[in-house]
Parts: sequence; structure tokens; C-alpha cells
Amino acid sequence: MARKPKPLPSLEWLKPRVKISRAVSLISFAALAVLLLVWNLAFADLHGARTWVVVSIQLIPLLLVAPGMLTGSPRAHAWLCFIVNLYFIQGVLATINPARMVFGWLEAIISLVLFVAALLYTRWGYQYARKAAGES
Repeated sequence: MARKPKPLPSLEWLKPRVKISRAVSLISFAALAVLLLVWNLAFADLHGARTWVVVSIQLIPLLLVAPGMLTGSPRAHAWLCFIVNLYFIQGVLATINPARMVFGWLEAIISLVLFVAALLYTRWGYQYARKAAGES
């Protein structure tokens, strides 16, 4: 027995939520990139490793979805939800080390905010597009 699909929210309800979730995801995306860059350039003890190698390895996953984030693609935000889990795990593991505890907490909190904002933008962005196309 097929269930009746749930109706989509109105465009007036979706529009501010799409804007806010996009703004929060962009801000937290930039904050995560800046945190990784500043930490590795100024505070991290890399034990002789080349700084540019460590920074590039940590930033490559974010750079892969950056064009889609800047254009507002819900698909890029959906992929970011998968990628940002790596940074959350890294942040949680960093909190165990007393020398990296502040960095770990910041990374975990920023990545959690980014995950939620990107997830909400993906959901509401697709709903907005469907509703704007005439679906009820």
C-alpha cells in the first residue's frame, strides 16, 4: 500500500532557511579551512615534516568541494557532509592530547556546525528547487 507523499513546505518558509543554512555553512567552511591553515603554519609541531605537504593534505578534501560550495550546489553540500566527518574525527582525536586540546575542540565544534548546516542546506535547497519547479 503506497503512502501519500508529504507535501513540500511553502517557498516563503523555505527561502530564509536556505539563505541562513547556506551562510552558516560557508562561514563554518571558511573557518575550518582557516583553522587548519593557521594551526599548521603557526602552532603545530610537525617533527621536521614539510609544512606545505601537511597543509595541502589536510586542505585537499575541502578544496575538492569548494567550487560547489561557492556556487551553492546542494550536491556539493551533500558531499561535504561525508568529507567533514574526517575533520570531526581528527578533532576528537586531537582533544586527547593536552597540547592540541584547544585545536581539537575548535575543529570538532566547527566541523559539527558545518555538517548540520550543510545537511540542512541540502535538504531545504532540494525542497526549494522542487517547489519552485511546480511540485506540490
